[in-house]
Amino acid sequence: QVQLVESGGGLVQAGGSLRLSCAASGSIFRINAMGWYRQAPGKQRELVAHIISGGVTNYADSVKGRFTISRDNAKNTGYLQMNSLKPEDTAVYYCNADLFIRVGVRGDYSGQGTQVTVSS
Repeated sequence: QVQLVESGGGLVQAGGSLRLSCAASGSIFRINAMGWYRQAPGKQRELVAHIISGGVTNYADSVKGRFTISRDNAKNTGYLQMNSLKPEDTAVYYCNADLFIRVGVRGDYSGQGTQVTVSS
């Protein structure tokens, strides 16, 4: 089985920074892509950032220039560095991974989420 565990969330003042981590464990052959999504109360889940094999990234317009997604393939871990945080960044942040558990068997997995709260 595959598990994704997020960490690094918390309470921070506006303008501050947080670094989220997403550790993938279990039967993993290769991770194709990792992404971070967020869901604020009363809103739909939205894509925040995404990184694929080779390091190509994309970001939601609302976080461009403030957030940076990265991954450590050797550790099967993804990161989201969040700077210049704003109150509107407050949400539960979820990690997602598109991966092979073995050759030819591909799946999509998500973690339980970590709360990020930005106070004004």
